[in-house]
Amino acid sequence: MSALAPWQQRVYDRAATALDNGRLGHGLLLCGPAQLGKREVAERLARRVLCASPVAGGEPCGLCRSCRLLDARSQADPVEVRPDGRLAHPWGHPAHPDLLLVGHAVNHKVRPPKPRSEIVIDQVRELGEQMALTPQYGRARVAIIDPGEALNTAAANALLKTLEEPVPGRYLWLVASEPARLPATIRSRCQKLEFRLPPREQARQWLLAQGHEPALAEEALEAARGHPGQAHAWLEAGVLELRREVAHGLDGIAGGSLAAPALAQAWCSDDRAGLRLRLAADLALARAAASLTDPVRTRSLAAWFDRANKARDLLRTTVRADLVVVELLLAWRAVHARPG
Repeated sequence: MSALAPWQQRVYDRAATALDNGRLGHGLLLCGPAQLGKREVAERLARRVLCASPVAGGEPCGLCRSCRLLDARSQADPVEVRPDGRLAHPWGHPAHPDLLLVGHAVNHKVRPPKPRSEIVIDQVRELGEQMALTPQYGRARVAIIDPGEALNTAAANALLKTLEEPVPGRYLWLVASEPARLPATIRSRCQKLEFRLPPREQARQWLLAQGHEPALAEEALEAARGHPGQAHAWLEAGVLELRREVAHGLDGIAGGSLAAPALAQAWCSDDRAGLRLRLAADLALARAAASLTDPVRTRSLAAWFDRANKARDLLRTTVRADLVVVELLLAWRAVHARPG
């Protein structure tokens, strides 16, 4: 098992103490910003619950059949994952029948097959049936739903029955980056474990420990507004270079050296148009924060930030992406136009 990041370890220790003292609820909501490792903590906690021979301190032994099955599952990495890191498969690998992973089920009726956008009632009904079964190893079964906020209304209503009628030795954990999207009836029946961004220096040290160069780690952390998981993902995917490209394009539009139609065509030439608009929105927000002494400019940049996010949503529809981006870039030029 890889070591948990410091902010993950704090949450894990809190949950482990509650578990050991019999205070860990049947329903658990692990919530906080995306890419902070909430599911990793949930799975590490599941190891603790499912281990047949825990060592001193309650940690999993790593030697019992349950631990070996979980290790085999981790090494095989059989769970399909979407590009954003979310589970894209209704169930975990059958190597360990007492750990159930519920996510975006793959819709095989379309070609090519792709994950559904919601977790549906059939998945929750099957989960309820699985949770009612006797554990095959040990005395517990654990279900992890990720992302919990993807439950549609019918699925959430079906899940209430499982939450309201807990069975000893059954644990139902929801992972959510947007917990407010969950019905209040679900949230109120779950014990909350909240993840928060770590202090800046701790985040920086963690990035360095992942092997990133100090200057790049600092740049990525600045770009990600202190979010170490986001910074790490961007460094791994080369997003910083794309961010510099976006900044150069925005400067060219503002200064009149670049034409909006040409830049829009370039930004929409591959599958990263949405990411470019996200980076552009982040850059606008950063510049707004640096312009607090000029309230008019600050308001204009903040309005453009909102407009960029709406444009990202439009890119998911059937509208022509380049036309959406042209309009957005012309608005950027207008923000920077000199009076008179």
